[in-house]
Amino acid sequence: MSIEDVLSPELLGRIRDRAPGYDARNEFCAEDLEDLRQAGYLKALVPTEFGGLGWELPQLVAAQRLLAAYAPATSLAVNMHHVWVSVARQMVRMGHDEFEQVLTETAQGHIFAFGISEPGNDAVLFDSVTEAQVLEDGAVSFTGIKIFTTLSPVWTRLGLFGKDTAASGAEAEKPLIFGFLPREAQGWRSAEDWDVLGMRATHSHSTILEGATVPAGRIVRRLPTGPNQDPLVFAIFSSFLTLLAAVYTGLGDRALELGAEHAAARTALTTGESLDQDPDIRYKLAEAQLAQLALDAQLSGIAADVETAAEHGASWFPRLVTLRTTATRTARAVLETALAVSGGAQYRRTSELSRLYRDALAGIHHPSDDESAHRTLANYLLGPLG
Repeated sequence: MSIEDVLSPELLGRIRDRAPGYDARNEFCAEDLEDLRQAGYLKALVPTEFGGLGWELPQLVAAQRLLAAYAPATSLAVNMHHVWVSVARQMVRMGHDEFEQVLTETAQGHIFAFGISEPGNDAVLFDSVTEAQVLEDGAVSFTGIKIFTTLSPVWTRLGLFGKDTAASGAEAEKPLIFGFLPREAQGWRSAEDWDVLGMRATHSHSTILEGATVPAGRIVRRLPTGPNQDPLVFAIFSSFLTLLAAVYTGLGDRALELGAEHAAARTALTTGESLDQDPDIRYKLAEAQLAQLALDAQLSGIAADVETAAEHGASWFPRLVTLRTTATRTARAVLETALAVSGGAQYRRTSELSRLYRDALAGIHHPSDDESAHRTLANYLLGPLG
């Protein structure tokens, strides 16, 4: 199925119409998610043999970019589900059959959420402040706090990890434990604390884990603490950063479109001409388009390379963090230009450009943040600190 077969103009129109209300009411995008579920979009990346649409990553990246141009918060919300499906798809292709459950359950209608980020954990995937306790039957009990748990109201499977501080013997070398928590499990609660500046419809509440137990069959990986080259680490980083960049690229697409529309609709008192004829405004919008087209090429190239498992070696992580950083920076820069050429009326809270600008600011806080990205790039270029 093509992108238009799934994300039809009628569906996208409904999603755009609902976006201002979700934002104003700080309401979860429930109707959007149901429309997307009925359209089959949540199983887009699931291979056909598992009951999905069989899309490849570049097709989903293009679709997420398009969806973000209509409703960035809705696109970001569903993004976190797509990340886990992308991770599972990569891992299964490499022979890690324990991840098949993600593909089969997505095809059955389950929704996966991303329970990775933790307060104060700048090591991201390489360490955890969540305690993981291995039980006698192989199940694992998790205690800690996960922040930015997008899709909090509706997820049915929470992908999470924690650290087994009691590990001994051979297991002591692999204390980080990854698994998928069923929503019906006991020992967790949502903090209901999502009242933020932008991307409000994602409802990314914090999740409090108080001995939440993942059954043994849902434990999928054990890794050592610290940076490593495990395929799961690459699958998460490549899926997360590429799909995240798609959302912010789509946000920039819409900002440019609105900037051009507003400039054409405004008339200069001094010349009597529409402002899209003003040389200064044309230059500003051309600069924004230049940045957006450069990002377009970067996003398309990385998505294709992830899909084909291109041989970038040690440069993979610098490439991925550069894409994420460029995408979020470009979105903010394009929006500032669009606001500058669109007149003071667009500074109103009810303006779409105003809402998009608030949404774009969320990009500051996604992993890998600016500091982490620069550490990655400096280590690649200059080597680690002595």
